[in-house]
Amino acid sequence: MNDTTITLVTGANKGIGREIATQLAALGHTVVIGARSAELGEKAAAELRATGADVTSVVLDVTDPASAAAAATEVEARHGRIDALVNNAGVAAPPGSDLDGQRPSVADVDVLRRVFDTNFFGVVTVTNALLPLLRRSAAPRIVNVSSVTGSLTTMSDQDSPAAHLVSAGYVPSKTALTALTVQYAKDLRPDGILVNAVCPGYCATDLNDHAGYRTAAQGAVAAVRMATIAADGPTGTFTSDEGTLPW
Repeated sequence: MNDTTITLVTGANKGIGREIATQLAALGHTVVIGARSAELGEKAAAELRATGADVTSVVLDVTDPASAAAAATEVEARHGRIDALVNNAGVAAPPGSDLDGQRPSVADVDVLRRVFDTNFFGVVTVTNALLPLLRRSAAPRIVNVSSVTGSLTTMSDQDSPAAHLVSAGYVPSKTALTALTVQYAKDLRPDGILVNAVCPGYCATDLNDHAGYRTAAQGAVAAVRMATIAADGPTGTFTSDEGTLPW
């Protein structure tokens, strides 16, 4: 069995996920890129392998339990375990919709369900499919990429930079994800599995039509840090690369 640290990153063929994979590979991790598209996932993996990194890809649609189960089977066959899972895949709005359409007074409930399906239920689907492989690790970790926009403290602060953001989909899905992180941390504490949420900040990615002021590489830092903490590290926390965030 491979003695290096094996990490799977969802939604890792581009954006922040790609940078998380890049930085972890540079630290010597064996990285598995999870991507809905086999072609795009393998393209990203091949580009990283060209730099000498140990990177492969697996087809993984976080909204599809069968896809998550198949990915777990494939990773088990290749590596026998994983040491870290980074739940990075997320959407701001499904194709054909935007955040303006998520205002509570006008929101299409089907659109909201699609956002939660990726940002919240997708994390449950993937995490539970991979838990048997995480339990085989000597230092298992789960990192959920959330957002400070989902912080109840932040969203209720009218002086916050995100005060203008009104959404019944993306924002509450991140609130729920951060809460879910704490619940997983409590549930898996007896197993020694550390579970933490991170916020990458407002990064220029496809998620926001590249409107962010931070780079994807900067956005990856907090997730990489939590994916590499020691076995006696923190669990049930919500942080950025600058420190602890408000709930």
